[in-house]
Amino acid sequence: MLDPVLLRNQPADLAARLKETRGYDLNVADLMLLETERKQIQVRTQELQNLRNTKSKEIGRLYAMANRDAAEDGMDASYYAQLADQVRKEVSGFGDELNASESRLYEIKCAIEAIAAGIPNLPHESVPLGSDESQNQEKKKWGTPKVFDFEVKDHVELGARHGWLDAETAAKLSGARFTVLRGQLARLHRALAQFMLDLHTNEHGYEETNVPLLVNADSMHGTGQLPKFEEDLYKIYPDAYALFDAQRVRNAATKVAAFELDGVSELIEGDAAGYGQLLSAVRECYGGRYLIPTSEVPLTNIVRDEIVDAERLPLRMTAHSMCFRAEAGSAGRDTRGMIRQHQFEKVELVSIAKPEESDAEHERMTRAAETVLEKLGLPYRKVLLCTGDMGFSARKTYDLEVWLPSQNTYREISSCSNCGDFQARRMQARWRNPATGKPELVHTLNGSGVAVGRALIAVMENYQNADGSITVPEALRGYMGGLERIA
Repeated sequence: MLDPVLLRNQPADLAARLKETRGYDLNVADLMLLETERKQIQVRTQELQNLRNTKSKEIGRLYAMANRDAAEDGMDASYYAQLADQVRKEVSGFGDELNASESRLYEIKCAIEAIAAGIPNLPHESVPLGSDESQNQEKKKWGTPKVFDFEVKDHVELGARHGWLDAETAAKLSGARFTVLRGQLARLHRALAQFMLDLHTNEHGYEETNVPLLVNADSMHGTGQLPKFEEDLYKIYPDAYALFDAQRVRNAATKVAAFELDGVSELIEGDAAGYGQLLSAVRECYGGRYLIPTSEVPLTNIVRDEIVDAERLPLRMTAHSMCFRAEAGSAGRDTRGMIRQHQFEKVELVSIAKPEESDAEHERMTRAAETVLEKLGLPYRKVLLCTGDMGFSARKTYDLEVWLPSQNTYREISSCSNCGDFQARRMQARWRNPATGKPELVHTLNGSGVAVGRALIAVMENYQNADGSITVPEALRGYMGGLERIA
């Protein structure tokens, strides 16, 4: 989430930057209307609070005078008592207006937060401008693609030879875009994950972490998956009621985003206060859990609502996990085999760093991912993504693209991003700066170290032999019981 000061004080400048760098249209007019109304109501609310306090003191004074007269023989206490009752009615009117003002302030806050939650991160100044991947910048190439003296097979053909890669059975079990792995290919897949974990923990200083595969909505929101990517996520609902409730809340949230504030309460069962009920309904609906898209989500959220001691930074964590995401992809090229699956595995890298160290940490993390490919002997290239090709939460991203002989091109296998304080602000993840003694936002970074399934594809295709067998890279042979070839 961007700094709210930018939204509040520099909306036009922010809108121009977002349009130029991200192609994002910020509705400045609606935002300014909300902000103007917020300020007006806030001033009036303070006035009402002061009036209520003043009048309450006056009521006490009048009742004291009435009690004094009542204690004296022959004095009429009703005069001051009537005055006190009159002032009390005034205070009651203040209270009704104050409650209405506070309710409206909450509505406006919800609307502004809905806008802020949908705004992407601002790119780092070193990121090139561009609208799509064609404007990414190649920074490095490593290795030379092998020239084969036979017709190259893709990973699907290689895996089908012994039924090791079985999409038909997976479709029966789960539907399209899933795969069953068997035999020596399944073992090679496991060996890759173990190799990556050992490399990152033993040589790169990351702490191996085992994380939940199911997380709550707060965790998804913290790293930026919600609300923008809700349709790409897999949700576990606790019961049928929650499914119904989810639709009701989604309808309400849509109206919030469209600034149809007055109609939201009609979608919420119960009192017309509306927005408190909306929040409760959202939390109730999100009482279910989401399957993680990658272990970036639980790893990064470990520091949510925490103040981390400076001595602990940088925190470096790695996890091997199942990942679940409704992956998009080009028909044929991407949906064939294991390129883009709804369930896949990754070894993720996450760093929590001081702001002044995050750029260097980003380079370090990317280098750790590069090392995986180099030790496996897989040709790759390093690409700096342009503004139009970066992820929602990233301010700077390097992609590593591995060579796939069957496609005669490089394909993305790792993405390493520096998110700056964007995720930290959503999570309220902070560190205590010893120079000031005050909590400040950390910087968060995440990267694939690397995607296990895509690494398997790259190994299969780059190490294939004319007879359909696959040579095991030297780095993996210790994990394969010494096997040099699978056939």
